[in-house]
Amino acid sequence: MEFTYCKLIDVLSDIHSGGTPSTRESSYWGGKIKWLSSGETSQRFISDTIDKITDEGVKNSSTKLASKGSIVMACAGQGKTRGQTSYLLDDMYINQSVIALETNESVLPLYLFYDLSSRYEELRGGSDASSTRGSITTTSLKNLSFKYPDLSTQQSIVDILWGYDSLIEANNRRIELLEQTAQELYKEWFVRFRFPGYENVKFEDGLPENWSYVRFGKAIEIIDGDRGVNYPKQEEFYPKGDCLFLNAGNVTAKGFDFSSCSYITKEKDDILRKGKLQHGDVVLTTRGTVGNVAFYNETMTFSEMRINSGMVILRNLGVVSTEYIYTALRHEYLQKLMTLYASGSAQPQLPIKDMKRMKIIKPDAKTMERFTEMGADIYNQISLLIMKNQTLAKQRDMLLPRLMSGKLEV
Repeated sequence: MEFTYCKLIDVLSDIHSGGTPSTRESSYWGGKIKWLSSGETSQRFISDTIDKITDEGVKNSSTKLASKGSIVMACAGQGKTRGQTSYLLDDMYINQSVIALETNESVLPLYLFYDLSSRYEELRGGSDASSTRGSITTTSLKNLSFKYPDLSTQQSIVDILWGYDSLIEANNRRIELLEQTAQELYKEWFVRFRFPGYENVKFEDGLPENWSYVRFGKAIEIIDGDRGVNYPKQEEFYPKGDCLFLNAGNVTAKGFDFSSCSYITKEKDDILRKGKLQHGDVVLTTRGTVGNVAFYNETMTFSEMRINSGMVILRNLGVVSTEYIYTALRHEYLQKLMTLYASGSAQPQLPIKDMKRMKIIKPDAKTMERFTEMGADIYNQISLLIMKNQTLAKQRDMLLPRLMSGKLEV
């Protein structure tokens, strides 16, 4: 395979970062215009954003448009964020911690995306030490060495890799629909109180007969991770190993994501005292990004798994089902409550004592049994799709460097 060698700027038609509208101006926020922050680049393909801004927010700030088909990179951010690369499936504005790149006619946008996503460690290592927090800058990206084959070969490489990513994205859409189904079922039964047979049930103090409120600490054992002298150091994590050690990227707003995993050895696992997961446990993030929840059910193929110091394990005490607990935690009421309890610090943290006093509804045994059965079916399907995605991502990532280097002919 023959390559053309150049600087990245030679194949770009545009490169720029953005800005953030003033958070003090409420009229700038809550509009319909998509606005991307660096943390959202954990998604490989982005079609929507968490925050939306208004026309006024655009006009009165330094935010800039990144067009559909652009590549965006997190140039700053906590943890593993810096260097993450994504491909935009729609137009959106970006903040100052995101750099948008558009290619000229020499290079296909998806080809550049796959090239940069395969160079994550190189990009982080080449950050500008003189810039704030060692950020990746537009200047450092412009000067990045780059090579590319002819357009026909680029297209063949993109077709192979996109074959894997398109299956992963399709599975992600199925997961999202299944999660929405579970949430709608929860709201119908436990918020609107239209559960099976509700027409024949008496209500007392706003709750159906034989239902009650129970504090979280009475229904769940909250288990912290091991934060002692034996906590793994950076050099003790490996790409393969005996025990999966969860990082912040593994527990997302959408549940588990195993696209990037770190492992510890059996010897290291044996000396850690706390934080070992059992099937049926729920994982909750409590520091930094608070309120992400994931369910470690029986269909997960990882037999050994531990939480990091920014998470807790929620272990069922038998008062309500785990499927019910997991669904309740994903509902907006408890999400808002956890955010409220965690506010007021530079790095938000959710105290265990506050978690214990949160209240959830305890329905009657028959209703709980019905919901658990339906929830288990939904979450088993989700877990199987997550594991399929992990397999697809591994296969893609094995091919990626060989395709981009030319070692694998197409």
